[in-house]
Amino acid sequence: MREHDSFGPATMRRGRRKFDDDEPDFLKRGRPAPQLKEDPDLPEVGDRWSTWDGSLKGPEPRPDWVRTEYGAVDTELGMLKTGKEADVHLVRRAVPGTDKVSMLAAKRYRDGDHRLFHRDAGYLEGRRVRRSREMRAMTNRTSFGKEMIAGQWAVAEFGALSHLWQVGQESGLVRVPYPVQLIGTELMLEFIGDWETGEAAPRLAQVRADPDTLAGLWTQMTDALSVLARAQVAHGDLSPYNILVHEGRLVLIDLPQIVDVVANPQGADFIARDVRNVGAWFTQRGLTVDIDELLDRLLYEAGLR
Repeated sequence: MREHDSFGPATMRRGRRKFDDDEPDFLKRGRPAPQLKEDPDLPEVGDRWSTWDGSLKGPEPRPDWVRTEYGAVDTELGMLKTGKEADVHLVRRAVPGTDKVSMLAAKRYRDGDHRLFHRDAGYLEGRRVRRSREMRAMTNRTSFGKEMIAGQWAVAEFGALSHLWQVGQESGLVRVPYPVQLIGTELMLEFIGDWETGEAAPRLAQVRADPDTLAGLWTQMTDALSVLARAQVAHGDLSPYNILVHEGRLVLIDLPQIVDVVANPQGADFIARDVRNVGAWFTQRGLTVDIDELLDRLLYEAGLR
């Protein structure tokens, strides 16, 4: 469990990129953090009151660094990452006048007019809503339907992280950021990196490892994939660019497109794509891995063989 109870203010270092952007030429546009309607007055310090009280909470038992105090305030520290579906911001949540501080990654999904939906169809197979009007709107990509899809992405990622975080606590075989809260289409997560400097942990794609370290990371990777398969889900977009390496551990991120491999008719294909994407990276760095053997085992563990 993380212990970060006495940090000074984290600052973003000018001129240093925290994450490699999904789209290098994408213009970074900051968006104001949502403010609860019932709390219109701004705090004396920080950018907004904590939205904890009006949110869907993460799983219990919560890490002791999670700030649940009503008097906590959020301070925006800058952009961590831009992406096709969401932007991620670094936020410090603290209780003024105390040393109670946490560092969060606030993932804010784009609205229906600013998101790219070219990848939605395959991932959304197997996800259904009860009302036929809503299902038609999503299928036809109306403005209302796009908002419904954006909400599904946020809810799906929050649910996936909540489940996998609990599994990871019990098994030690998979690690994801702790999902602190969900409110609307803003998902607030544990920030994986240096809480004092605001420097994010590197992506796997950025890591240069010796053979022994590489073999250890591959073992972690296969363990995590096995956990996903036994839960009958696939990451759906796994690659060295959405896996972080922090304190020697792999941390899976970006799970809005998580796939129920039983309900989705393309479930086996999603598992195969995840395996081949990460397996190719390790192979290119000189590690001998049997991708086909791993894929056969995962499909069996998922109940697809």
